[in-house]
Amino acid sequence: MDENLKLAGDWLRQHGLNEADATPVLATRLDVRRRAKLFNSLLLAGLYIAAAAAQAVILTFSPDTPAFVALLAVVAGGLLAGQFMVDRWVRSVDRQVGATLSRRAAHPLHPGWRALFGPAHALLGLGAFAGAAALAVSALVVSDPTVRYTALVLVIGVFAVGAMVAVQVRHLVMRPVVADDAMSLTADVIMRIEDARDTNTPAVLWSLPVVLMFGFAPMWWGVASVVFLVAGTAALVLVQYKAPSSGVMARRVVRVR
Repeated sequence: MDENLKLAGDWLRQHGLNEADATPVLATRLDVRRRAKLFNSLLLAGLYIAAAAAQAVILTFSPDTPAFVALLAVVAGGLLAGQFMVDRWVRSVDRQVGATLSRRAAHPLHPGWRALFGPAHALLGLGAFAGAAALAVSALVVSDPTVRYTALVLVIGVFAVGAMVAVQVRHLVMRPVVADDAMSLTADVIMRIEDARDTNTPAVLWSLPVVLMFGFAPMWWGVASVVFLVAGTAALVLVQYKAPSSGVMARRVVRVR
């Protein structure tokens, strides 16, 4: 716990909350989020591995293997269930530590997804999903059966990522406010905004088309996937440079409320 308290103190200073105390409640919440972030990364890695394995089976044995595509859909459903359980665990810990507070901040704060993501990050995530979905669906009309079945794998992967993000956003909006003063209220909103930005995984959506289909899809499709990847990366750099920090956004939300 001493190490967690030290990390909590570092986190407060990093976000300009120098007057706030590093409490066991904050330390516990930050520790749970670090673990949840690791689990989420493992789930996304599992999706990558499952999609790549399905593609390898299709290319090695036969393109006419809908059973493997159906199996990938089942695996994606299992990963989505795992994502749901991780987010439910974080909410449960928030409720437990919130119940230990002697008082709760008297503040009608319950920011929605727009306030948590901000316009730039929201557009970045929606654009990444729309672009990846368009690439995946466009490959379904190609006459080559190998490309079509691999496109089905890509469709499942893209929509699985979208569903996982939707589950995380739902839990973010529903999480209870855990705060007993103005400082801890600001810290609570900062955590929500950071969690929201962590759920926004455009890099996965940019790279999935290139990883799964580049090299044997039609030339026009390969060029489009590379342009999508490069444009998305440039947009991410611009958003990270221009968008306000989580601390600035949190203070705006608290001040408006």
